[in-house]
Amino acid sequence: MRMSNMHHFTEHHRYVTYREFSLSELDLKMLSHVYQPMVGAFAIGMYHLLHQHVAADRTGYSGIDAQRRLFMLLGLEPSEKGRTYFVEQTSKLEAVGLLQTSRIMLADMDECLYEYELQPPLSPNDFFETQHLTLLLRDKVGKYAVLSLREQFCTSEPFDLASWDAHREDISVPFYELFRLNTQVIDFELEQALQEVAPSRSAQSAQFAQKPDAQDLNYADIITRFPKQSLNRRFVEQLRYDKEGMGMINYVVRKFELTLQETCRLLDEEGVFTAEGSIALEEMQHRAHLHFRQNKRRSEWREREQSRIEQSSQPEEAHEQEVAVQMEFYVEVPPQFRDKCDVHQYNMMLRNTPYTLMLEKFFPGAVPDSFLDMFTKMDLNYKMSDEVINVLIHYLMTMLVQGAEQRLNRNFVEAIVSNMLVKQVGTYEQAVMYIRQQAQVNDADRSRTGGSDSAKSPRSRSRYNKTAKPAIPVVQRTGTGGAKLTPEELQRARDLARRLDEGRV
Repeated sequence: MRMSNMHHFTEHHRYVTYREFSLSELDLKMLSHVYQPMVGAFAIGMYHLLHQHVAADRTGYSGIDAQRRLFMLLGLEPSEKGRTYFVEQTSKLEAVGLLQTSRIMLADMDECLYEYELQPPLSPNDFFETQHLTLLLRDKVGKYAVLSLREQFCTSEPFDLASWDAHREDISVPFYELFRLNTQVIDFELEQALQEVAPSRSAQSAQFAQKPDAQDLNYADIITRFPKQSLNRRFVEQLRYDKEGMGMINYVVRKFELTLQETCRLLDEEGVFTAEGSIALEEMQHRAHLHFRQNKRRSEWREREQSRIEQSSQPEEAHEQEVAVQMEFYVEVPPQFRDKCDVHQYNMMLRNTPYTLMLEKFFPGAVPDSFLDMFTKMDLNYKMSDEVINVLIHYLMTMLVQGAEQRLNRNFVEAIVSNMLVKQVGTYEQAVMYIRQQAQVNDADRSRTGGSDSAKSPRSRSRYNKTAKPAIPVVQRTGTGGAKLTPEELQRARDLARRLDEGRV
């Protein structure tokens, strides 16, 4: 615990304990036989005391209390000497990875709160594979005592070591061979409910993990959170000295905006590593892309739902003043509106009516949900204005009335919207100019193909919309074709033909 001023750490400050595990018999033996020789009995006793702040069958936070109670339970005097000794003991626990201390500033109450987050002790295999902890234990108890402790935490092999040379075949069944998950349908209600009942600390951790300006991940970040029983554990441990492999992982993380937890889950999947233990970059990018698209769908859905909730909770505002449309940007009235309004009224409606009300005017009954969701996505996710969406609705409906055989499916509409976004169509006038240009392109394609492309989809026309081949001029008959030759010209022609015949013979 770094403490530059002891007045910032007194028995009057409050504290809270947090843990996400429970101690097993093996953990208790590790604490008493391995950790206690390194940090001392008092520090281990403090660790047990903080662990008991939360019920043994639960995880999470303890109650908030003043540190005076903690000093009394530990038998420390509430003085500068007692506070200094407390800081020393907690620093030992922090150095060996059993404790993490944080100071939380409470701005509303003008005070700070100390949080003691307990970490579980390492398993025997992990501890004795950690070099600095093993060397510290050797310095405390000696080399032979370390070897004796190592033997106390493992059982002897039930067969000769020579049998380890035999061929070992992995016959365990992976997850995706036995279970099939429906990844096409996302249960948003379940995810929202899980987020609501999750502790606030988990939400804060996820928020910090998703920082866009986070630095590159390192080996320590991944190995401390990677499952110890995973089949890919040995491959991940090889990344410790593999700078190229870590570079490939960070490339995928930055490309698809993965968090640390998502990266660990991705590395735990089968097929991410090759048989030699190197990163299968193509397969990893493929799975990361699927995860990225799924997260994108979730975020878009949450944004739309949040907007609907906010709109339903806010009172209706007064209608804004209508904006006039210049006559040079007028569009024609479609057939279904010619008996209801004139060209002036129709263009004012396109310019000033919300797209939800505009859709209702094109349908005799309720607007189909799938059709409404497409335009809701343009409004909330793509940030397109109502007037631009209305012009797009007019363009699509006009195409159908004119006999276009292309169905208004999601992919077709997305292609048009993507083109408009790339061209930065953001106003009513720009949208009208865009649909006029598209109409000219369609007319040019139709005239070039003799009207046969009317059966083609707009997507196919836009895909094959290339410059037409130049027309090849055809020799035309002229009026001088029937002129007669003079006797001299006729004689020269006969002489030429006679010489050619003699030469051929």
